Amino acid sequence: MPDNRKKDGFIMQAGILAAAGIVVRIIGLLYNSPMTAILGDEGIGYYNTAYYAYTIVLLISSYSIPSAISKVIAQKLAVREYRNAHRIFQCALIYVLVVGGIASLFVFFGAGFLVQIDSAIPALRVLAPTIFFSGILGVLRGYFQAHKTMVQTSVSQILEQILNAAFSILMAYLLMNLAKDLPESERLSWGAAGGAIGTGIGVLTALLFMAGVYKLNIKTIRKRIERDTSHKEESYGYVLKMIIMVVTPFILSTFIYNANTYINQTIYQKLMMEVKGLADTTVASHTGIVGKAVKVSNIPIALASAMASALIPGISGDYARGDLKGAGSKVAKSMKVTMMISIPAAVGIGVLSKPVMMVLYPQKESLDLSSSLLTVLAVSVIFYAMSTLSNAVLQSIGRLNSPVINAAAALVIQTAALVLMIYGLDEKYGPYYYVFAVVIYSFLMCLLNGISIKKHLGYKQEIDKTFLRPLLASAVMGAAAFGVYQGLYYLIHSNIISLAAAVVIAVAIYFILVIRLGGITEEEMRSMPKGYMLVRIAKKMKILKNGESSSKKKKSPEMKPVLSYTGLKKDDIDESDEDYWLDD
Repeated sequence: MPDNRKKDGFIMQAGILAAAGIVVRIIGLLYNSPMTAILGDEGIGYYNTAYYAYTIVLLISSYSIPSAISKVIAQKLAVREYRNAHRIFQCALIYVLVVGGIASLFVFFGAGFLVQIDSAIPALRVLAPTIFFSGILGVLRGYFQAHKTMVQTSVSQILEQILNAAFSILMAYLLMNLAKDLPESERLSWGAAGGAIGTGIGVLTALLFMAGVYKLNIKTIRKRIERDTSHKEESYGYVLKMIIMVVTPFILSTFIYNANTYINQTIYQKLMMEVKGLADTTVASHTGIVGKAVKVSNIPIALASAMASALIPGISGDYARGDLKGAGSKVAKSMKVTMMISIPAAVGIGVLSKPVMMVLYPQKESLDLSSSLLTVLAVSVIFYAMSTLSNAVLQSIGRLNSPVINAAAALVIQTAALVLMIYGLDEKYGPYYYVFAVVIYSFLMCLLNGISIKKHLGYKQEIDKTFLRPLLASAVMGAAAFGVYQGLYYLIHSNIISLAAAVVIAVAIYFILVIRLGGITEEEMRSMPKGYMLVRIAKKMKILKNGESSSKKKKSPEMKPVLSYTGLKKDDIDESDEDYWLDD
């Protein structure tokens, strides 16, 4: 009998990466609060303008590298071509050194072309070198992800964000003080540049960590390569060509999929200033306020991003072996786990948007607007989670053009909708048009990708237990959370205590309902991160009875992950390959 722990290991690895992603995004939210307090809505608008432009170039140069590299290396590992797998890693480094260097120079010297607001240019120029380092970091992360271990990437992400948070706040504060005699807009521009310095320090720290991890494993990696004598070694020219052929569609797909943020920002700023006649400071404030809502809505999407990263090597390996059933099974499990969390998260964010914003961004002058925008964005959490996963599935099965075509179509439609709203409607509701466009885009991507998967993989997601039952449980949970918060706040007038109580009660209600409604089985719970602990809690609460599941297997070792934080180990390679397990 095969070991279910190994069969469902991608969910465990996705859980590790998702936990790190959620921690990273929470740290991001926490440090954005003091950053906004230092810079204000206008200053944070300059920072966001620079950061979105930096992100768009990063998407083109290196953002897709971990997923693309993990895909091609995983395919070689699946057929035990270890020497060629490492050659791909080496050629990928050459690729990012060239492309990342060119991209960094372009951003530094072309900053004025990339942003509409002049006060954002210094921050963007500070971010330019970070693009170069991000490419190298992406290759190292992709290499370890291909071995089906997300621990190293997770630790590096957390280190990156901690250093980013600390130095962003520190440098923003210091540069604001150094520029205290300058006009307010210039002073805020310096502060935004200080925040950008923190981003670079975070990336550099993560790169040093991943380089150290690779060095610790180099002897074991070389030993495995030396033992691989049964496969033909591919030339560097062939490998570089293959990387370009695989990375380019990944880049196009990821670029178009994520370009809507930059395009929406650019169109919004340009039309609001040139057509509607708003001041650049007002438009920058709008950008900062929208950015607050977007950052909060992005937190639960971390699970889908992590699941996608963990899914690509597994599905690529199954597809390379012709195991379409195994690929479909992985898609079903990952979608169900993602929806199990994304749906209640969306409902919770929607009904508790104002209390959440009061904790994270308590600026009174923009609190009502940012809360309302977050409520509108809540539904996009579900759509983005689904489309992120479906993007990864299509890329994994070699349908690299489908996500590109789907994203391009969705982008054209949402851009047209945004332009029409800005031209035809009252400018005072401008920020709402911005987030409406985001919701339209996420829905279209979800719909079009779903059609493509059904066409190319012959796969259709189960509806009842994946969507309907979690949605019913979430609706009851949301009503309870709203009622508890409003009642407690009326009695004690404490936002934090009322919010904390509402969240705890909401989690408990959802946990009980989703099990009692049959939305998840004991076997499925066990395959999730900390699944055995969840099963024990459910049985102690008597919402999951002994004997309800047919699973009577020995306790899995997943409660104690076999992966160290710095080394590849037994389960990181091909689970059927006894000769090539790496040393502890």
